[in-house]
Amino acid sequence: MEAPPVAVMPVTGGSIHMMEYLLQGSVLDQALESLLHRLRGLCDNMEPESFVDHEMVFLLKGQQGSPFILRARHSLDRPVAPWHLRYLGQPEVGDKSRHALVRNCVDVSASHSLHDFLLEMGFRMDHEFVAKGHIFRKGALKVVVFKLFRILLPGNTENTEPLSLSNLVELSVLAPAGQDTVSDDMRNFAEQLKPLVHLDKIDPKRLM
Repeated sequence: MEAPPVAVMPVTGGSIHMMEYLLQGSVLDQALESLLHRLRGLCDNMEPESFVDHEMVFLLKGQQGSPFILRARHSLDRPVAPWHLRYLGQPEVGDKSRHALVRNCVDVSASHSLHDFLLEMGFRMDHEFVAKGHIFRKGALKVVVFKLFRILLPGNTENTEPLSLSNLVELSVLAPAGQDTVSDDMRNFAEQLKPLVHLDKIDPKRLM
């Protein structure tokens, strides 16, 4: 089984094909409100967006090599919103001068028949989960604080339980390839969140 997803992108509109610069960390439930308070003070002067999303991870195995992975996601609190299909490329973590993990990111809107379409294409669903959280923004920076929930009965998104006693925190920027200076801004912002949360480059291969 594939490791739990590395990044959770709340369902938004439009189509994206850019590089994602990413820093990640976690915060325990008892420290969550302190972190949210800090983010409200640091981020743009607007209420954070809340989201409740259902994500399914699909695999397509070839003759050799790693399976091709796609992520289908839809909003549970906005059921009329379009589904989203997302592909995440292999992360680039080797450049020590770059302060963030970098990977190719393709995100496209899709119809509500996306699930059936992927099955018809030969994909199989590997796992699914529910993500609940908040989105904060500061200019081009996006901070997502969320908790993952295990789905106890396949397909029943109302029958869930928390995966852990902590919440994931992701600081990300979408930018064209080569704009590595955005990682400097990310590092500076991450420093302001210490000691509540320590954000770092995390290689997903080490978690598998």
